[in-house]
Amino acid sequence: MSADVLATRLADLREAFDRSFADPPRQEVAGYDDLLAIRVGIQRYALRLTESAGLFQDRPVTRLPGPLPALLGVAGFRGAVVPVYDLAAVFGQPAAGAPARRWLVLVTGTPPVALAFDELEGHLRVPHEQIVEEATGHGPRGCLRGIVPLDGGARPIVDIAAVRAAIQSFAANGDR
Repeated sequence: MSADVLATRLADLREAFDRSFADPPRQEVAGYDDLLAIRVGIQRYALRLTESAGLFQDRPVTRLPGPLPALLGVAGFRGAVVPVYDLAAVFGQPAAGAPARRWLVLVTGTPPVALAFDELEGHLRVPHEQIVEEATGHGPRGCLRGIVPLDGGARPIVDIAAVRAAIQSFAANGDR
């Protein structure tokens, strides 16, 4: 392939990539929300995929001493050291004696935070109109907002902003 043909092809690809951001969303995904189906202890929840910056299985977590039972320690993600919090403990479930959480989700936003949970049960693509949106949080420490009804039962949706606020409250108050 000549240099001119390659340069033309590269310019075409670059233009198509840039144009894809200006094009309206594709019909097959525009009306849907993507969620991760997770389990924390015996409870089933959903996390919005848009609030996830990465999903990791069996990532080593270096424990840290301190008064916050929800803080499991730190882990490395893409060259950064990030605090890892036990989602069960954030929800007010006992952290003592809990088995190591197998899954970590690096959540979007600043400062970087990872949340540990027991089981990834799958990916859900749900029509947006099926999700029951809520104006305020409910559930443990107000960390749930919205519900996704499914054939196997409804799943509350974890509100990452409320989880982040609960974590900041723990740090400020020195409790879990």
